[in-house]
Amino acid sequence: MAFSLNDPDDGELLSEINMIPLIDVMLVLLIVFLITIPVMKHAVPVELPKAAAQQQAPAPEAVRLTIDADGRYRWNDAPLSDAELATRLAEAAAQDPQPALQLYGDRAARYERVAQALAAAQRAGLHSIGFITEQP
Repeated sequence: MAFSLNDPDDGELLSEINMIPLIDVMLVLLIVFLITIPVMKHAVPVELPKAAAQQQAPAPEAVRLTIDADGRYRWNDAPLSDAELATRLAEAAAQDPQPALQLYGDRAARYERVAQALAAAQRAGLHSIGFITEQP
């Protein structure tokens, strides 16, 4: 913004910067900092109790149950019959903590085979079942 000295038609401009608003802002910031710094450094002295904790056992590795396009089961990439599926699922459910069951179903597999595997896992008592998919 330009200001003129005497005559508005004179053509001379006043080129001074008004420092008062800048000084006001700086003083306000100084006061704010002076008030907040002691609060930031103030701490309540507390003597915390000492305790030792045991390390948690690592979670068991997840079990991969694969159903291929022909409807055959694979347990961690090893072939598996229908009779063995129930016993393997029961063994996994008996572990403490239970491993997660990751279900890899081929897109060409019949839904019936996937539903049978889910029902067998539920009967065995497995709680954590996940469906593994790929990004499109």
